[in-house]
Amino acid sequence: MSTTKFKGIIAYPITPFSRETGGVDVSSLRRSIERLIADGVHAIAPLGSTGECAYLTDDEWDEVAECATKTVSGRVPVVVGISDLTTHNAIRRAVFAERAGADAVMVLPVSYWKLTEAEIRGHYAAIAKAINIPIMVYNNPATSGIDMSPRFIADLVRDIDNVTMVKESSGDVQRMHELRQLSDGAIPFYNGCNPIALEALAAGASGWCTAAPNLIPELNLHLYHAVAAGQMDIAREVFYRQLPMLKFILSLGLPATIKAGLRLQGFDVGAPRKPLQELTGEAIVELGRLLDQVRNQ
Repeated sequence: MSTTKFKGIIAYPITPFSRETGGVDVSSLRRSIERLIADGVHAIAPLGSTGECAYLTDDEWDEVAECATKTVSGRVPVVVGISDLTTHNAIRRAVFAERAGADAVMVLPVSYWKLTEAEIRGHYAAIAKAINIPIMVYNNPATSGIDMSPRFIADLVRDIDNVTMVKESSGDVQRMHELRQLSDGAIPFYNGCNPIALEALAAGASGWCTAAPNLIPELNLHLYHAVAAGQMDIAREVFYRQLPMLKFILSLGLPATIKAGLRLQGFDVGAPRKPLQELTGEAIVELGRLLDQVRNQ
């Protein structure tokens, strides 16, 4: 699938867990994905940070990847998140995702020992050699311990054939401008930092990778379409309407806040996996207030 297919709102589903067994709740996973597709998102990205990919066993990871791709069944593109400390298991997961029907994989290199650029390059090259679908480079220093510069990312795209696009989650919109300049606009880039969504889309981002459509899909889609149509006055109004919610869901962790928000909407998808904890007390009250506020404005 061409990378031009990946445009718009790329939604991150949660990974539901059964309150009885603690295992993956496949039925609720299907339902969560169906909700997102029905709401009109442009692509689905299972097994990202929101999907608690770091807290799953290999068997659970496989179960989620297979369930997600089969549930989507070609209706929108699917980009599966790949992150692992070892290149060996990252390759295993990428191969599994391709065989399951993923249209692309999003690779986040994660680090215990600080990786050199040569080691990061080798990681991507080895994964790319093992699969035939496009790879999205994922730069998220807050969760991975690795921060890749725009120049290094541009080099990866130039040097490795099926590394073709970038998700930038550092929160620095200037990196997106720099990436455009380095590639003469040839590298598709995607915003992964909710509070700068307006700036990123205005800077030419091909899409917005976000968990927010689980709670406020209409506003997310409205923002994207307004920017695409050049209606910047509308885009600013829509963005600042949702900004308090976007900041809140990040502040207390996406798995906890998105699952709590779904529960407030009548869809219980279980608790985040420990050591992550469910929202309680004042946090739940504030989330409910923000949801009411964003609906009623």
